[in-house]
Amino acid sequence: MLHGLPMDRDVTPFDPPSAITKVRSTRPVSPMLFPDGHEGWLISGYDAVRQALADTRFSSRQDLGVLHAPYPTPGMPEFTEPAPPEPGVFISMDAPEHTRLRRKLTGAFTVRRMKALEDRIAEITTRQLDELAKLTPPVDLVREFALPVPSLVICELLGVPYEDRDTFQTNTARFMEREISLEDKMAAYIATNTFLAGLIAAKRAEPTDDLLSDLARDEDLSDQELVGMSFLLLLAGHETTANMLALGTFALLEHPDQLAALRAEPELIADAVEELLRYLTVVDIFFRYAAEDIEFHGETIREGSTVVLSLLAGNHDPGRYENGDELDVHRNARGHLAFGHGVHQCLGQQLARIEMRAGFEGLLHRFPSLRLAVPADEVKLKTDMNIYGVHALPVTWA
Repeated sequence: MLHGLPMDRDVTPFDPPSAITKVRSTRPVSPMLFPDGHEGWLISGYDAVRQALADTRFSSRQDLGVLHAPYPTPGMPEFTEPAPPEPGVFISMDAPEHTRLRRKLTGAFTVRRMKALEDRIAEITTRQLDELAKLTPPVDLVREFALPVPSLVICELLGVPYEDRDTFQTNTARFMEREISLEDKMAAYIATNTFLAGLIAAKRAEPTDDLLSDLARDEDLSDQELVGMSFLLLLAGHETTANMLALGTFALLEHPDQLAALRAEPELIADAVEELLRYLTVVDIFFRYAAEDIEFHGETIREGSTVVLSLLAGNHDPGRYENGDELDVHRNARGHLAFGHGVHQCLGQQLARIEMRAGFEGLLHRFPSLRLAVPADEVKLKTDMNIYGVHALPVTWA
């Protein structure tokens, strides 16, 4: 039985923690002892993770029971007492409320509508690459490219002024830190929501041509729900893709054979993006709560148990992907769990794919001699964050 959840990717910066890999091979649905003494569960095998994500008996609602922290976090409580979900934060809800709120957004994120944005995303990417090319290397790819591109896109889509980026980027990043006090985390959350509440009030008074204005016209949504939904869209819309662009570039630079293959066959870009999503899985841990006694993969998960799903371990499961710990841009990685699965599967996944295809393709084309400017072991990894990535990626080119 695991005592606490190991989080550090201790083999390479890209592989699951070795302790989780070991458990996956012997007991993919495994009991786990939490630091506060709670006996919960870790699900790490691909099939089991996928099934759990689609099984409504595994609830997303923390107010149905106590959510236990799977790893010691200085300044944070070992468990969170039952509390109703924040209005609008539908990822912490089950049907019917989850269904009602998510349905408000499905029209905005259709494949057709996202494809219509492709040209605009290409323009934003090209402009940022132009700015990058003007700089004298070495430069931090996170600050100069990986973070600005998705931030510009989500600001334009939502109708958030890009000049306010420092405010929301600082506070959302602070919110995602693991090792800060609950007071500091809530301060970052409240600051972001205060900013969004003011923006939504302006959209209600004078709507413009953007997603937040469309939502503000919906009389079925309260102001509090609009703020909660906007918080999710803003956070997920730039943090995840920014980390994928930076960490994906790091992974490619650390796998020169795969980088060479992608340069030689640029038509592989779509497959390469799927493979990088699988291989890196920057949102690597999901939490669920057993709403009843559940018989699952030969185990009995008792009502009230906190259940941890390791999407990263599932995506590296050799039972699903041969040589799953290897990066292979020729692989058919479809079916991966990087965007989740089931009713909570990421709404913005098509937008993220378009941004990553444009970002990686443009970066590799414009900077054929791109390389790390520091030794790989000096790249600071986001082991302290709830979305994995790199804090900075110093790069250079000829």
